[in-house]
Amino acid sequence: MSLAQWSKVDAYFNGLLAPSDPDLDAALEHSAASGLPPHQVAPNQGKLLQLLARIQGARTVLEIGTLGGYSSIWLARALPEDGRLISLEADSECAEVARANVARAGLGNVVEIRTGPALDSLPRLAEEGVGPFDVVFIDADKPNNPGYLEWALRLTRPGSLIIGDNVVRDGAVADSESTDPKVRGVRRFTELIAEEPRLTATAIQTVGEKGYDGFALALVTG
Repeated sequence: MSLAQWSKVDAYFNGLLAPSDPDLDAALEHSAASGLPPHQVAPNQGKLLQLLARIQGARTVLEIGTLGGYSSIWLARALPEDGRLISLEADSECAEVARANVARAGLGNVVEIRTGPALDSLPRLAEEGVGPFDVVFIDADKPNNPGYLEWALRLTRPGSLIIGDNVVRDGAVADSESTDPKVRGVRRFTELIAEEPRLTATAIQTVGEKGYDGFALALVTG
């Protein structure tokens, strides 16, 4: 199978189950026009995030890695009117683009985007007593995934869901000899999940318009 075939299948399912949406389309267009890389989740993956948050009955979401706010919009739409999504973005230009996209989608009262390195922002959330979060979506720089997991555990509760994106790395995650910092970060992230008695988890490989990758899904149990 080829990327063209995977993309064709994605287009079929997206057309039926995650069809074109003016606010999401505008977010993609504004992000591209602003020079942001096209690293956002695919529409069917965004819909999956939304469904997971709805299944959770989530009222609070923490997102680590905002980019242009595309996944923020998907997740925020799963929340009640008094829900709250806090998204952490290291790049100030990305954050500004995301704020505009979120505001255009009518979600400025639900989504708060904080700028700065997430490993600086996460301790501040704890100091402020923010949380616990019902869902944590980790989609930022992979070498820091182990640190993000540590803070996700501090900022959640039994029953919370932690989702880690881009964990397959075109299959490189299975290479124990890899020197790629992103692969090593994802491998350590997965090992820590496996070692953590408060988590039960799985990881799923995916193919589609974004290529060959996957995500980890962990439930906080204690």
